[in-house]
Amino acid sequence: MRSSICFLSLIVLVLNVHAQETPSAVDNAFVQKEFGSSCTLNASAPAVVGDFNNDGIPDIVIPARCKNPLTDAAENHYVVLDPYYAFYGFGDPKITTQFATSEPENRSLALLIIHGAGADAWRTPGERGKFLIVNLAYGQITIRKLQLKKKTVTAIYANELGGDHTVSVLFWDGKKYKYQPMGSSME
Repeated sequence: MRSSICFLSLIVLVLNVHAQETPSAVDNAFVQKEFGSSCTLNASAPAVVGDFNNDGIPDIVIPARCKNPLTDAAENHYVVLDPYYAFYGFGDPKITTQFATSEPENRSLALLIIHGAGADAWRTPGERGKFLIVNLAYGQITIRKLQLKKKTVTAIYANELGGDHTVSVLFWDGKKYKYQPMGSSME
């Protein structure tokens, strides 16, 4: 009994370390190949790997800056989503990408998410799920588990920029990414 508990603890530890690994193959060339020339890597936050769609294959989230995310969407086969404004009632990225922000340095922040497929996971070339998340002013992102009713999912936690230091979470609901504010930090 005790050995099986130790074994399960070891598996959980290995999976948690694997979910937090930082991929080394992500650079500007990779970002522009997958999402077009309007996107560049955001060096202020590292890319992280985790299984966001719960299919058992690693996925990646890449912090980036995208000047005009809608222009390359059809050519590069990705979906532009705005879960932040969708949470507040209006999430059409054709309109919300044009909204002005009080902090111009946060205007082009984006999260690039690639769902893994096959043996090479997110590195596999070809058709796989690719998403560009707009209008989420993040400072730092981490991967953690989130309890949704009776289901536990791997989610992307973002420490948002701004005066209230809100912590929010993005999670895959089976069709798209959803936003949920978790509250403000105590600082």
